[in-house]
Amino acid sequence: MLAMTLPSAPDAVAHPEADPDADLVRRAVAGDVRAFEVLYRSHAARIHGAMRRLCGGVEARAQELTQDAFVRAWEKLAGFRFESRFGTWLYRLAVNVALMDLRARRGGEDRESELDDAVVAQAAPRVADHRIDLERGVAALPPRARAVLVLHDIEGWTHEEIGAELGMAVGTSKAQLHRARGLLRRALGGSG
Repeated sequence: MLAMTLPSAPDAVAHPEADPDADLVRRAVAGDVRAFEVLYRSHAARIHGAMRRLCGGVEARAQELTQDAFVRAWEKLAGFRFESRFGTWLYRLAVNVALMDLRARRGGEDRESELDDAVVAQAAPRVADHRIDLERGVAALPPRARAVLVLHDIEGWTHEEIGAELGMAVGTSKAQLHRARGLLRRALGGSG
């Protein structure tokens, strides 16, 4: 696994009533827009960070996906069953929004293998003088390889979960992870 200090989704709670967001969620479900605004403000930065990593650091796209995730959360809030923390549910929903976007943009990804060397060449100059910029290296990866790497190595998803969400076989997920790690090593100046 990559040693990255990036926020991930909080763990599910044994007692959902211990969720600090529970009251706000109940109020928002009842139509209290201000309660949802408080939820937005408390979770937006973490959701935006995940969106930025999954979309390769493209800020405008990350902002758009963050907004899409919160719109989707508002639409599905009545279905929240308090079986986990709201933050966990929201994070998973947001990642699914980003993955649906990735699936919708698949058209240009058939050329990924042709782009591997160009991606590595673009990212390599950014790591001069042993200053490794892991975020930029991850952002430079081809979209599907980046998604698998982020979901597996940073978010802790299994290959089965990744395969189900991205519509790929478990073996393909494993191959994409291997490919992403190799590209990242090469981009960061290591042997690959």
